[in-house]
Amino acid sequence: MTKPIPQYALRVQCHLTRGIVAAISGFLADQSCNITDSAQFDDIGTGNFFMRISFRSEGGRDLAALQAGFVPVAEKFTMQSDFFDETVKRKVVIMVSRFGHCLNDLLYRSRIGALPVEIVAVISNHMDYQKSW
Repeated sequence: MTKPIPQYALRVQCHLTRGIVAAISGFLADQSCNITDSAQFDDIGTGNFFMRISFRSEGGRDLAALQAGFVPVAEKFTMQSDFFDETVKRKVVIMVSRFGHCLNDLLYRSRIGALPVEIVAVISNHMDYQKSW
């Protein structure tokens, strides 16, 4: 039986500087990781850079090894970074106002496994959603 390829995510935040994306993608490539999704945002108002990148560790690197190996990249850009195992469901609380279409979508996606979260509570400023889900 073939061992599944680990699926991880990396979230970073740092001062907006040229070369961040190249450094991160280069690091992952050097670690035999394949990027499966990437989103980044430059906040020009604050001068901050944000990125979330999903990847498969095709070389079999575990989170601890990736975190340790990433330290020089993080230090170079004075970067806050967090690695996550995407197969582990995160516990979340959903906050909703009067309109429930977004809540319904999140509940549905969670139920079918498209959103890998465990919804532990729904909080609202209206009594409309005071029933068991």
